[in-house]
Amino acid sequence: MHKAYYQGPKSDHFDGKKFFNPWEPRPNSFNKFIYWKMTSKAKPWPKIDYDQQFDIPPDRVNGSSLRISFVGHSTILIQTQGLNILTDPIWSDRASPFKNFGPTRYSKPGILFENLPPIDLVLISHNHYDHLDIETINSICLRDDPRILTPLGNDSVIQNENPSIPVETLDWHQKSQFNEGVYVNLVPSQHWSGRHIFDKNKALWGAFVITTPGGNLFFCGDSGYGNGDIFRQTYDKFGPFRFAMLPIGAYKPRWFMKYAHMDPQEAVFAHKDLGGPFTAAIHFKTFQLGDDGFNEPCIYLRESCEKHQIQPDKFRTLNIGEAWYIPEL
Repeated sequence: MHKAYYQGPKSDHFDGKKFFNPWEPRPNSFNKFIYWKMTSKAKPWPKIDYDQQFDIPPDRVNGSSLRISFVGHSTILIQTQGLNILTDPIWSDRASPFKNFGPTRYSKPGILFENLPPIDLVLISHNHYDHLDIETINSICLRDDPRILTPLGNDSVIQNENPSIPVETLDWHQKSQFNEGVYVNLVPSQHWSGRHIFDKNKALWGAFVITTPGGNLFFCGDSGYGNGDIFRQTYDKFGPFRFAMLPIGAYKPRWFMKYAHMDPQEAVFAHKDLGGPFTAAIHFKTFQLGDDGFNEPCIYLRESCEKHQIQPDKFRTLNIGEAWYIPEL
């Protein structure tokens, strides 16, 4: 039986059929997308096999030690409190509904799947193909049977492909307890959703705050910056943060991307709004989704950090396959 998208009461961000950002509507349309594609001046990514490292993480990291590993795009393995958490996991070769068409993975996953430790929790921020990858979710669930948390409506995407996968959904400002000391909170982000042209915004999107005894963590799969209120309000409720993950790529052309994707300087603003925690950049060097060049987000981020006096060790662009032990608060 086909499972319908979310059906529930109206709210300040749900009109009974579709979700929306209450502070500012999304202006883009399908016609504007076509116009961008027809006029795109995308910078080509180098067609080379560059040296890439692969992380072999430990099975567990106990206590308040915090180890993160950059798998690529928005996928990060978070290890702390004896838990293994994956964000927006994608090991597939394409971010697309098609096997032979759509964005191709440029960089291999920074952890080989066979070296991935047992996963306890999977966080999925929204249903775009570069963030919700059914093939990867199937593989992880078959092997590890983790808990899956995602915004409202995204359970239908997963369970229409595999009804046996249990999925827990959250609305903005709701939380779920993982164990005695760890909670997962869903907070607003400025984005949109859709797997095809007929399901636009029928599932919710969001960012996650993971509260732990060793410090709170922030994961933003995709978001525009807007006026920064969503980040400042998140800090007011959950700060100070020990660690954050902020997207920096697929930001060109700005007239089309600005609403839903931060550029590197806006990511610096978000970093400051969140209180300046240790931060890893995500959403770059894996799938070519915008007109920005391969290394352009990293260069722009470094310049923006210098301009706004952010120390290089505070907001990092990790190599794919690189691990980082985050200092304690």
